[in-house]
Amino acid sequence: MKNIAFVFGTRPEIIKLAPVILELKKYPELYNVTIINTEQQKELSNQTLSYFGLNADFNLNSMRENQSLSSVQARILTALEEVYSSDKIDATVVQGDTMTVLCGALTSFYHKLPVFHVEAGLRSYDIYEPFPEEIMRQMTTRVAQIHFAPTEVNKNALLKEGIDGKKIHVVGNTVIDALFCLSDNVIEDSRKFFDTNDINIDDKLVLITAHRRENHGERIDRIIDAIKYLAEKYNDHTFVIPVHPNPNVHDKMFKHLESFANIKLLAPLDYPYLVYLMKHAKLILTDSGGIQEEAPSFACPTLVMRYETERKEGIEAGVSKLVGADYDKITEESEKILSNSKSETRLKAKNPYGDGTSSKKIENIIKNYFNL
Repeated sequence: MKNIAFVFGTRPEIIKLAPVILELKKYPELYNVTIINTEQQKELSNQTLSYFGLNADFNLNSMRENQSLSSVQARILTALEEVYSSDKIDATVVQGDTMTVLCGALTSFYHKLPVFHVEAGLRSYDIYEPFPEEIMRQMTTRVAQIHFAPTEVNKNALLKEGIDGKKIHVVGNTVIDALFCLSDNVIEDSRKFFDTNDINIDDKLVLITAHRRENHGERIDRIIDAIKYLAEKYNDHTFVIPVHPNPNVHDKMFKHLESFANIKLLAPLDYPYLVYLMKHAKLILTDSGGIQEEAPSFACPTLVMRYETERKEGIEAGVSKLVGADYDKITEESEKILSNSKSETRLKAKNPYGDGTSSKKIENIIKNYFNL
């Protein structure tokens, strides 16, 4: 039996690792799963764990208000060191590109333990877009023993960086597995939440999320101005915005948008509620990485409010489009969709990121790695 540690701290990490954890838990004779939550997003991460019926073995409470990147890195590394020094761990699984991912990989490396990187090989090749995630995933690559690449594009990126092809496995993206974990009843029950909050879910729904660090400052101002314009022009549409708690985003959103009757500003949503909105949205405006991968499963056009994306497969497939934090691009591309009916703007292309079997593939590869 091998003790496999899963290290995560944000909601997207949990969404994408929960299906893998659940898959390994099917084989208690092979794996003991240790769940370590750095609580980089404390409330969001614990909320999402609960939805999947999981509990952390270790909660590290790593975040403080207004902390620098270096201070949070030091705190997470110190907290993880205590866990790894006291518990027998055989391998570490991390996902994505957050501070938690880098710290989990480094701690495992310092203890000479293998690192298995889920969602490996994503690249924008701009160290400041997204910041600081682009560098974090590149550094994680250098210490990983197994690279679970979602697509061939990601595999080729790793090969170009000199990674041994035998260590790279194209498995699709586990976020699609997570969608399949949701029963139709759970998703439909979400309607009660939106009914309670007086939010009409129909064919004129626009979902907007904006939170990335590089979009703070003047960029979020331009995004907000674009939202105001669209809300005024399409006043028969409902614009739903789950507002990130970061004051750089939260305070400006409420100051400039809460007076609009057709803009609904909400607290961060439970995962099934967010999936419900994606399923019914006519248009999605986002700077989120995960939503870029999920939205194509619901045939929903997505405008990506970033200047670079490491998820280029969606751009190439035509299921998403880069608009940056550019007022003109956001409004012009949104108008092309909002001026037509929902049925006319549905995507025809398949989701390029996966088919829902990624977790089974990952478990089998881990089993073979340890010769279990």
